[in-house]
Amino acid sequence: MNAILTRTQKKYAGSGSFPQLPDLSYRFLLPLLLISVAALFILTAPASAGEKYMSGSPALSVSIGGTNEFTPGQEVQIPVVIDNSGLNQYKFVSSGIVTADDVPNTAKFLTVTLGAGSTSLIIKTDPQMLGNLPASSSATGTFTVRIPSDTPSGTYNLPVKLNYTYLYQAEQFGTDTIQYYYKSKEDTFSLPITIKPDVRISIVNTEISGLNAATEGSIQLEVKNIGHENAKKAIITIAQNDGSPIVPTEGSAYIGDFPAGSVATARFKAAVSSSADAQTYPLNVYVKYENNEGDSVTSEVETIGIPVGKKTQFIIVSDAETILPGQKKVITVRYKNTGDAIAYHATARVSLVNPFSSSDDNAYLGDIAPGEVREAAFLISAEGSATPKQYGIDSEVRFNDIFDNQIVSDPIKMGLIVEEKPGFVEGILQSPVALGILALLVVGIGFGIYRKYQSP
Repeated sequence: MNAILTRTQKKYAGSGSFPQLPDLSYRFLLPLLLISVAALFILTAPASAGEKYMSGSPALSVSIGGTNEFTPGQEVQIPVVIDNSGLNQYKFVSSGIVTADDVPNTAKFLTVTLGAGSTSLIIKTDPQMLGNLPASSSATGTFTVRIPSDTPSGTYNLPVKLNYTYLYQAEQFGTDTIQYYYKSKEDTFSLPITIKPDVRISIVNTEISGLNAATEGSIQLEVKNIGHENAKKAIITIAQNDGSPIVPTEGSAYIGDFPAGSVATARFKAAVSSSADAQTYPLNVYVKYENNEGDSVTSEVETIGIPVGKKTQFIIVSDAETILPGQKKVITVRYKNTGDAIAYHATARVSLVNPFSSSDDNAYLGDIAPGEVREAAFLISAEGSATPKQYGIDSEVRFNDIFDNQIVSDPIKMGLIVEEKPGFVEGILQSPVALGILALLVVGIGFGIYRKYQSP
């Protein structure tokens, strides 16, 4: 094989043309050529410059986003704004420096915590992670804060803690290795907030009169200003609480000036639903007033319990009366007040239908106290065709409440028995008049017989 190659080379040596090399030679020559070109480019190209910061750190500050004035009894959202104004003071630029991934004035893994300090405020939000905060930028953490209703007015400083990490130093090894050194830091700031004075009320005494189911009654309240605001043009107002059966009919009372610590008395009217039970129900009380800045303000609602008496009702405690077909008779009925309130100017009434009638179906009962019984009399006629049996006759009592509102009781059933008409003999025996006449006849006959036998 070597001999053949030699002869071939000799054959083309004097021809002036380059001999065709085997394909295997290009597999080695082409990569060597590319590596040589790349090395030449690297040696002749200018080196890129890197940056290195010799000093610098984050400079953080805190503030409230929006107003810093709040009112007792509220649950508020307080946005805490963190600003980073940190600077990098010295920066070197050189071709032998590798640029670090972080810069010293970036606050990394920033966490903000809002505390209550020595105040009675309740911080409901846990510490918040805000991530990385570069220089010349800001981040906000929002905290839910409950301000108790008894918090005195004034300015309070809430502690804010900021925990973060920043690049302290970057040390380069060789031309391609950097070791980072970080520091952790905690900064504490004071966040000032102002609690404005306000009017807060406490009900020190309650007097209830005539407040029963299906009636209207009065509510007298002694209201104390336990806040720190001297109110002007104050109006005490009562209002229905959700589904409570107590509905104010005169629900506002003007009291004028209402200084802190003072007590005002106001009287209201309220109606109670007829479906209410005898128990205590809620009622809302609040004050509308003008504060020291001239603004119209409404106090926090105070909910109190109002006792309600049971509905005024009547029952008939007398036995059922009897009447004969075709008879006109005075029927006596006894009514008892089973409610908790006095029924003023009460009048009983019966609703008569066939086979009964009356020329006077009303009877005046007067004022009936709880548990008291009054008697009514009605002149009732029964038709001659009335069927002997017991009938249920509707009756009712009309009366006035303490404010002269007219009320009608629930229907009351009155029993009336129609008896069978007696025969002739039974009629004479049951009739006092007939018995009297019969007695006179008997006496007369007896006297006549006696005279007859005494005559000579």
